[in-house]
Amino acid sequence: MKRKKKRIIIIVISLLIILLLIIGVYFYGLTKVSKTHEKVEFNIKSGTNTKEIINNLYDSKLIKSKISSLIYIKLHNDIVIKAGSYELDRSYNTKKIFEIISGGLVIDNSINVTFVEGKRLIDYVSVISDKFGYSEEDILNTLSNKEYLQKLINKYDFLSEDILNSDIYYPLEGYLFPDTYAFYKDASIETIIEKMLDKTKKVLDNSNASLSEKSIHEILTIASIIESESMMQEDRSVVSQVIYKRLSLNMSLGMDVTSYYGVKKALSETLTSSDLNANNAYNTRRVDFIGLPVGPICNPSKASIEAALNPADTDYIYFYADIKTGKLYFAKSYSEFQELIRKYS
Repeated sequence: MKRKKKRIIIIVISLLIILLLIIGVYFYGLTKVSKTHEKVEFNIKSGTNTKEIINNLYDSKLIKSKISSLIYIKLHNDIVIKAGSYELDRSYNTKKIFEIISGGLVIDNSINVTFVEGKRLIDYVSVISDKFGYSEEDILNTLSNKEYLQKLINKYDFLSEDILNSDIYYPLEGYLFPDTYAFYKDASIETIIEKMLDKTKKVLDNSNASLSEKSIHEILTIASIIESESMMQEDRSVVSQVIYKRLSLNMSLGMDVTSYYGVKKALSETLTSSDLNANNAYNTRRVDFIGLPVGPICNPSKASIEAALNPADTDYIYFYADIKTGKLYFAKSYSEFQELIRKYS
């Protein structure tokens, strides 16, 4: 009897020792990996399950034990891990790490980027390069990649084969809607471009652009000219009307802004006679150039797109800009136009 009792005591003590060892190993597994501070950015993607997160924490040397961490989560039902980027430290114990990633204490990993209306695609390329660190060459290569452009044409109903015309300098010129966007700092070039195209689609859909007799490519081309020619909001629909009137009369548009774009000069530069006669698919100042440029010459605002869709009801054929004020003056005849030149030049 004594022997049996002794055996039971030994078993109980052994079980207690094993239990204490298990508890000890469990709590040891929850201690910090390092005594020294070492910051680590840890990312949790949306939809990642708990086991994957624990594996990633272990691989990043942020926790000592996968099993201890899993048990800890099972014992604490209030832990709800949230997606995001977190700044963790290898000197944090497991409890603190889970407090951070379940508390949603994410790093502010986003930036606001403004693309100004009326600017050219090449200007937007500079902004993307400056904000995200991509080289301008890499960005331009992406924006001219035929496979990627075809993918975009398949994805967006407002994009057509028109953008693949070999005479076009930049296929997506005019299609990247100017606005302020929030991006993650590590956003890809494709993500940036497609977010801008998403906004363009929304603007075009809200404007019922698909109901126009003109194609979307033509509407954006007209809007880009309006944007470049008009400083005043009230002038835009009238400039639109002049464009439509000239097209209907089979006249050359004769817009300086298209000549600037055609020879890749800034509007602040001076056009030479050679520039005005340059043989490219944008230069509407050539007397033999009838119709619209091959594509947009800048990225127009919503106001210019609306003006392109809703030209004013007038009979103007000419306009002249007062350089000092930016105000446009309109004329119905060439003689009236000459008078405006004498008056405001």
